[in-house]
Amino acid sequence: MRIRVSDVLDLLANGLSPEEILQEMPDLEFEDIRASLRYASSRLDRSIAAT
Repeated sequence: MRIRVSDVLDLLANGLSPEEILQEMPDLEFEDIRASLRYASSRLDRSIAAT
């Protein structure tokens, strides 16, 4: 089963704990949640030049 990073982030943003997410999505592992957060962080870690 493929689960999108955005789905994991949405669940976290809506207040679910990692443990609750793992209960709802037994195909996931805790490391998958951490990997989702690392991926999102790397995509957002961009400097914006002030003008």
